[in-house]
Amino acid sequence: MTGAASSSVCQDCGACCAYSPEWPRFSLEDDETLARIPPAFVDATGGRMRCEGDRCSALAGQVGRATACTIYAVRPIVCRDCLPGDDACSMARERWGLPPL
Repeated sequence: MTGAASSSVCQDCGACCAYSPEWPRFSLEDDETLARIPPAFVDATGGRMRCEGDRCSALAGQVGRATACTIYAVRPIVCRDCLPGDDACSMARERWGLPPL
């Protein structure tokens, strides 16, 4: 699934962004890329996105209904790599009781 179809699925879901506070880690980003992420969304150690419980602080909306990433254009690589229907997506959707894609 690509393009607008995948964006629509993600905007209806958001489960991957509310799966674990350990998941949205920075691992492949360079300093310039990290500097573009608003500091309010970066945890105190600087090693990952700040979360509220299991939910990324940049996620807006209700999981499984309508969501959006408030920093979509500068989201971390781990977030960019999660694709609709892949293993990470499926695991997060299952945790939230959402049907597989």
